[in-house]
Amino acid sequence: MTTRRNVLAVAIGGLLIEACGHKRKAVRTPPTPTPLRAAPSDTEPETGLASWYGHPYHGRASASGEIYDMEKMTAAHRTLAFGTLVHVENLDNGMSTEVRINDRGPFVEGRIIDLSHAAAVAIGMIGPGVAHVKLTINGLPAAPEPPVFAVQTGAFANRENADRLLAHMAARYGSAALRFRAGTPPLWRLLVGKEPSTSAAETLARQIREEQSIPEAFVVRLDPGQGVD
Repeated sequence: MTTRRNVLAVAIGGLLIEACGHKRKAVRTPPTPTPLRAAPSDTEPETGLASWYGHPYHGRASASGEIYDMEKMTAAHRTLAFGTLVHVENLDNGMSTEVRINDRGPFVEGRIIDLSHAAAVAIGMIGPGVAHVKLTINGLPAAPEPPVFAVQTGAFANRENADRLLAHMAARYGSAALRFRAGTPPLWRLLVGKEPSTSAAETLARQIREEQSIPEAFVVRLDPGQGVD
């Protein structure tokens, strides 16, 4: 009886092994790439300072809603649509790479792009921390959201300070809102106006700089789905 049980157990085991051998592995479907179109022929390259960011933003949701991975070739830009492909050339050493825009920033006057850690490594700017770069658009989203632009007039770690200036700006310019950005420290960004183009927003930015003595006011893109306080 024991021998028959052993034979039966071996047979069942063989069937299980064979079944496992034929079991298909689950295949994950990669995300569908964003359809792209060529940039207009009159699009001018943008030059300025680049910086890079990693922790504490790594693993957090970016402005696009995508989880930020500092080891992917991505970047933050103030006004380009999410999904835009940008060729970044380090003018200090001639190295270059391509990044995809999936976040907003940099929120520091004088800088035009915030690169991921991986992209910063690719153009040799980790040591210096910043670099003079030229940005050339390689591809634009085929069907981007209609653009709306505003002027960032400040970023505050203290919410009460942000609220005070918010009330003043809303009374003077008719539209103002706070947008929260997690970080160390967390910041409340004050955005003024809702303009249909970067040129209209830049006109408003100049007006604010002159009337409010805020030299660091600059244009940013307003994206759908972002929380507004």
